[in-house]
Amino acid sequence: MHFMPKFHPINDRNDFMSSLSATVPMTLVTELLSDLDPQATWVKNAIAAAEIAPELLQETSGRVTVEQFSKLYRQIAMVLDDETPHFFSRPLRNGTLKFLCLSMLGAPNLNIALHRLVGYFRLLLDDMGFEVTREGPLTRIALIEHAPPQGARVLVHEIMLKLVHGVASWLIERRIALVQVDFAFAAPARASEYVYLFAGPVHFDKAQTALYVESSDLAAPIRQDMSALSAFLRRAPADWLYGVFSEKILTHRVRDHLASRLGSTPTVASTARALNLSVRTLSRRLADEGSTFQTVKDELRRDMAILQLLKTDQPIAAIGAALGFDDPSVFNRAFKTWTGSAPGNYRQLN
Repeated sequence: MHFMPKFHPINDRNDFMSSLSATVPMTLVTELLSDLDPQATWVKNAIAAAEIAPELLQETSGRVTVEQFSKLYRQIAMVLDDETPHFFSRPLRNGTLKFLCLSMLGAPNLNIALHRLVGYFRLLLDDMGFEVTREGPLTRIALIEHAPPQGARVLVHEIMLKLVHGVASWLIERRIALVQVDFAFAAPARASEYVYLFAGPVHFDKAQTALYVESSDLAAPIRQDMSALSAFLRRAPADWLYGVFSEKILTHRVRDHLASRLGSTPTVASTARALNLSVRTLSRRLADEGSTFQTVKDELRRDMAILQLLKTDQPIAAIGAALGFDDPSVFNRAFKTWTGSAPGNYRQLN
């Protein structure tokens, strides 16, 4: 399947940088599908509706866009009538998120809204729930497992933690900064992606999966109303899975800076100057966030290359040149390192 709408220049940030991470690892897709029959007609139709080539599912280093993953998630949830597809011993029927949000919209502040969320899931689920605990200047929002999830455990924890963070941030119209994030499992292979999934210090092998926020954030008033709810639900889970952060950590700021400058081959020195930092400080702070300048640059080039291959008929050499690769063979090798496929093969898969 080859999708080719009208060409957009590669530096059009509205199109290519609608979220900080334009693509997600294939493991998110395969874990979402892991409990489903891959030969079932409806599963094949859901994959096709998300414009994901079946052959791409076999590429362990493959990537899909955030929108492709979100479309697939919505298709599966709709067919199964389960907004947490096979995550738990009983389904959360379509409309669950809507009625959760409606119950929270009438709260005077985020603190009351979160306590409504806790009660809502206690009524719906026997397998898992939430616990909100104030610990001085920090508030801890934890996942409480009463039974092992039916679905892939890592994915279930990721989705449920992103759900509570995404809904809470949407309610107050401000991305809530994460002071710390704990996970009750060992670091997965995609742990490097967490700098975009969870913008805060992340720790693994903890007793419980939990996020920590400033307690002062819970005093924020609810700023959304019913008129905004339909759009929020229509885009789910894209907006709260890989959303644009208003309060950016340095990795995000570096990626933003590079987004419109890749053709001019920005360096770590020029980027440090633009951000009013020394090269040493930039490198140290990126290392503290689990990244490097070259990693951020390569991840951005990978994502923008994938989007161009999927959405345009631009020649591969032109795509590489726009991303700062003067030699097409160097771009081909780099893309194969990033995704496991040469750019031409990747385009043919879609």
